[in-house]
Amino acid sequence: MQDPVAEQIAALKDEDWAIREEAATLLGGLKDPRAVCPLISILRDRDRSVREAAIVALTSIGESSVPALGACLTDPELSVQEAASAILGSIADARVFDPLVRALRSSDWIVRMHAAKALSRIKDPGSIHSLIPLLQDKVKAVREETSSALAAIGEAAIPALLEMLTHQDWLVRLHAVESLGKTKSQKAVEPLLSALFNDGDSAVREDAIRALGEIRDPQAVEFLFALIKEPGLRTLAVEALGRIGDRRAVPILIEVVAGEHLPEVTRSVAGCGDQWNEEVITQAAAVRALGAIGDESALPTLVAALEPTFTRAEAAAALARFGSKAIPLLLPLLTGPLDENVRYHVKETLALVGWRAGRV
Repeated sequence: MQDPVAEQIAALKDEDWAIREEAATLLGGLKDPRAVCPLISILRDRDRSVREAAIVALTSIGESSVPALGACLTDPELSVQEAASAILGSIADARVFDPLVRALRSSDWIVRMHAAKALSRIKDPGSIHSLIPLLQDKVKAVREETSSALAAIGEAAIPALLEMLTHQDWLVRLHAVESLGKTKSQKAVEPLLSALFNDGDSAVREDAIRALGEIRDPQAVEFLFALIKEPGLRTLAVEALGRIGDRRAVPILIEVVAGEHLPEVTRSVAGCGDQWNEEVITQAAAVRALGAIGDESALPTLVAALEPTFTRAEAAAALARFGSKAIPLLLPLLTGPLDENVRYHVKETLALVGWRAGRV
């Protein structure tokens, strides 16, 4: 009786690269643990397509591949380390915790990046001490994966991240803020508010607003109101209010859509011409936020927002979220003195909420 796994393992040594590639692909589909070591051996194949097929196959085999891939993290060939760490980024488990922590110190940024990603799957607090220094890594992708890994670990990582909020390097503070937002922990709210109002770097302050929006804790709402008139932060504050979803923000957001309480200075939007400025973006963000919150008192404002070209599409999408409640306000517009573009969006919104001509 033929053994398809053994046949394809033998084919991995064929002189023809296309046969080797096909064999690796088929072994990935068979998912037999016997194929793990032979597939690892062709991570050194001279042909790129064969190596890529081996990576896909080992990922597909999954759990059985993990220990052998962990051993590859110290392989003499950096390309093998890179491939192994990339696969572990998708399938790692606690069995390879120690080699992944060691890989964080690799001279190869690709290995460091994938090792951090793999550790985000394991979520072991024991990796915090080794991950924190990588918030200062010279490569952005490494810093971002490290930030995500610390966030995945969760509340156990918060004390270390809070210490980083006072680091002298603004990039470290920036990624610490990002991590804190991704934890979605209420414990991060007060420190983020402190960073928002006290940090000297504008990028850190901007990310603190985004982080507060990710956490979605209502205690941030009143503080975000204070930023509504601040150029550069106004749009971000509006977006965060929409994500938090607290109905206390509705009157403020309605005023923003109506163009009230403008900041004394507003910045031009690069590449959009003189007639466009940051306020246009802010108004569109406020329309989206009102749709996300879903308070019916915003319906007249959203209907009015169908007319300006810069809020029209957002208003249509926001109104659709209200379902049939938007229909009575939209129907009169079908016969009103509006241009065809506005009428098109009205018809589209009515269709999205289930209205059809001739039907109640």
